[in-house]
Amino acid sequence: MAAQARAHGGRYGKALAAVGAATALAAGAAAPATAAACAGGERYVALGDSYTSAPGVPEQSGGDCARSSVNYPSLTAKALHQKSFKDVSCSGARTDDFWRAQGANPPQLDALGRNTRLVTIGIGGNDIGFGEIIGTCAQLSAGDPAGAPCRKQYTAADGGDLLNQRIADTAPKIAKVLKAVHRKAPHARVVLAGYPSIMPDDGVGCFPSVPIAAGDVPYLRDTEKKLNAMLREQAGKAGVRYADTYAATVGHDVCTSGADRWIEGARPSRPAAPFHPNADGEQAMARPVITQARGR
Repeated sequence: MAAQARAHGGRYGKALAAVGAATALAAGAAAPATAAACAGGERYVALGDSYTSAPGVPEQSGGDCARSSVNYPSLTAKALHQKSFKDVSCSGARTDDFWRAQGANPPQLDALGRNTRLVTIGIGGNDIGFGEIIGTCAQLSAGDPAGAPCRKQYTAADGGDLLNQRIADTAPKIAKVLKAVHRKAPHARVVLAGYPSIMPDDGVGCFPSVPIAAGDVPYLRDTEKKLNAMLREQAGKAGVRYADTYAATVGHDVCTSGADRWIEGARPSRPAAPFHPNADGEQAMARPVITQARGR
């Protein structure tokens, strides 16, 4: 597991290594091909992290960035008949990586230009520490599967929720990203995508197949909903469109069985990274993104 995680590189690899150490999970490995850097200015540019790039979902490209040929940006480009398209999303990306190189991946904002007419963005999860949170919760669940040890871990001495604070701290970073996108691509329609339904929306977990304690399932669900609410709020303030990928994936979370599972769990049964969308999940995420990109 650790070797496979490192194959994805950077913070993404470290996050999966942490989950693997806690639960002996397995992630789909990315193909080592490296996409050429883009000079910028394509009509449609996709920015984002691993929920955008879709690590492990065939076919893979982009080296450590682990981009799938059927991730939601690729499906959006196809649906909108976009022949001028560049996907610079990268596994492990944080908002800072929009301005700085992430390994061999140039700063994501460099792909934008005055000719760009559509920008989709999926970012913020790594800023609050998605990988660390899942790894911590998985590790703690073994000692208290019926309790809420992770919620206790992220409760401050004064009773405050540390993850709520992380979300609040990430809000101005999202605002900065959206402002920069407007500046770099002033003629573009911008769509900010939320995160899909990872934990069961009804709050009922499936320990031990997904190693999250019973009380932490609703806690993590609510934390993600708060993150998405913040993203929606920032989109509104910036005058950009918000794509609700959570509603589009409810009922297809990590605890769903068989082909109805669109977000893989601790041990993926279909090609995808743990706790990430598989090909069906990316297709489901594409639908609200396409709707917003069309202006409906």
